[in-house]
Amino acid sequence: MFGTIFMLAIRSIFRHKLRSFLTTLGIIIGVAAVVAMVTLGNATTKAAQAQVASLGTNILQIRPGQGFGRGGGGPRPPDFRESDVEAIAQQIAGVKAVAPQAQSTATVIYQGANWSTTINGTTNAFFDVQPWPLVSGRIFTRAEEQAGKAVCIIGNTIRTNLFRGGEAVGERIRVNGISCDVIGVLSTRGQGGFGDQDDVIIMPIKQVQRRFVGNRDIRLMMVGVDPAYDGAKVQASIQQLLRERRRITGGKEDDFNIFDTAQISQTLTGITTLLTQIVTAVAAISLVVGGIGIMNIMLVSVTERTREIGIRLAIGAVASEVLMQFLTEAVVLSCLGGLVGLVVAQLVVVGLAPLMKVEWMFEPQINVIAFLVSALIGVVFGYFPARRAASLNPIDALRHE
Repeated sequence: MFGTIFMLAIRSIFRHKLRSFLTTLGIIIGVAAVVAMVTLGNATTKAAQAQVASLGTNILQIRPGQGFGRGGGGPRPPDFRESDVEAIAQQIAGVKAVAPQAQSTATVIYQGANWSTTINGTTNAFFDVQPWPLVSGRIFTRAEEQAGKAVCIIGNTIRTNLFRGGEAVGERIRVNGISCDVIGVLSTRGQGGFGDQDDVIIMPIKQVQRRFVGNRDIRLMMVGVDPAYDGAKVQASIQQLLRERRRITGGKEDDFNIFDTAQISQTLTGITTLLTQIVTAVAAISLVVGGIGIMNIMLVSVTERTREIGIRLAIGAVASEVLMQFLTEAVVLSCLGGLVGLVVAQLVVVGLAPLMKVEWMFEPQINVIAFLVSALIGVVFGYFPARRAASLNPIDALRHE
């Protein structure tokens, strides 16, 4: 019986192809929008997490000021000193390494080619704190680091633009007029939410302080935490130590901030998840609209086929069979729209993923859920027209013009 009802539903749907397509259009758009938004949202979250992971895990970033700015309208808080770096490295248990940083911008010149980039002055501890291996060359020697020699390690963007991707180690470049020997090339990190991470030159911090910044101040300390220790306890210990060294007493607020890279990942994940949920909720409205369209067209179909229903009831068909026939038509319409919507969603994801610079991914769970929801919409919105058809009086139906 079900097979017969299903075939009758298919024939009825394909008898009015254009009308059936327009009826399922709302379901197609709704399913495609929901699946595409959720998939792209999850891909964006994954990309953001990968970007944060590239900065390294178990890393604390310490800056003067409150938050990422100076905070308030008062005087600028003092920068850190080299003694602060040494104190954290020697007095706090669980600290793997401390990398001080001093940054500036400069124009780099090599054989007539020039490029504006960021100069990052630091120590070899920088490579102990975060995973950023070299593809060629070496890091600073102890003598180069202590004396602040004019040596540099360049990112892949510098290598591409100045050396055309060729060998750079052993060459000499000019950084704001200062001759600098290239001793290493960093591995590629790529471009993302934090900008082009490969557009950087790393030099000994004393060289940058002396020739570019003009002082011995440290605006950023990156602290690598041993995974065997509780990161929150290590952070609290560093906070207490810096309060003592900066003479912050009583209930006064810190004039520095300690930021865990894990918090960046959590924040970005929370934001992208929330945005995905909002967009998905908006897109899901079209599913409801599609369901209303199915109910509307099924009511029209019941009106058009009133005499047909009357004949079936008169020759022995029971009301439950008529109800099942029209309910099956509604569910089949909705399921067809769901299937087409899934195909459209994958095409949208494949097209937008490269533009958004995220990885294409297929998530079976959301696809199955979207299809089941489309089928449920067919049941919910198709029941009323089907019930109306089943409740017709055979005599009145036969008299219908």
